[in-house]
Amino acid sequence: MGDPKFLRRRYETPKHPWEAGRMEEERKLLQRYGLKNKRELWKAQSLLRGFRRQARDLQARLRAGEDQARREVDQLLGRLTRLGILPVGTPTIDDVLALSTESLLKRRLEWVVFSRGLAPTPFGARQWIVHGHFSIGGHRVTRPGYLVSSGEEAQIAYSPTSPLSNDDHTVRVELRERLAAKGVEPVPVAPPVEGGP
Repeated sequence: MGDPKFLRRRYETPKHPWEAGRMEEERKLLQRYGLKNKRELWKAQSLLRGFRRQARDLQARLRAGEDQARREVDQLLGRLTRLGILPVGTPTIDDVLALSTESLLKRRLEWVVFSRGLAPTPFGARQWIVHGHFSIGGHRVTRPGYLVSSGEEAQIAYSPTSPLSNDDHTVRVELRERLAAKGVEPVPVAPPVEGGP
């Protein structure tokens, strides 16, 4: 039958649990990006820490003159560019080392939905995502922490089965009015793909 698979944590907790400055910064990030709890923040920080660790390792291997390191650098930079974390163009290893946690949090589905003007707040975007009101390329996504790639960003739409897909829904009308009062033009929504799962 084999060994049972035990799930392991995909994040590291802070070394010292009660640091007032760090706790205040974490609270601000939770409020700004609509995160459910600190575990989601720690996951993003651990993922970013892994990218930085890989970049530092590759920097040392490049200085040693390894050919494989050059290929791995291209793969790392390509992955981060596709995710939209690094700008399109000619990113370098130093750009990876200069990344902050916020650059990763801005690629979460809940923040992308809010920043495109499809939801009133990050918390509202989170709730609508969990309730299945959004789809990417015709596939309904119910994970607010999903990292949206730059290619998928234009495919975000209201799910065809959602009542919010109706342009005249009262919530959408109020959202448009609220954005118009602020002078912000909402990003056009891709039409829902029929026949999606």
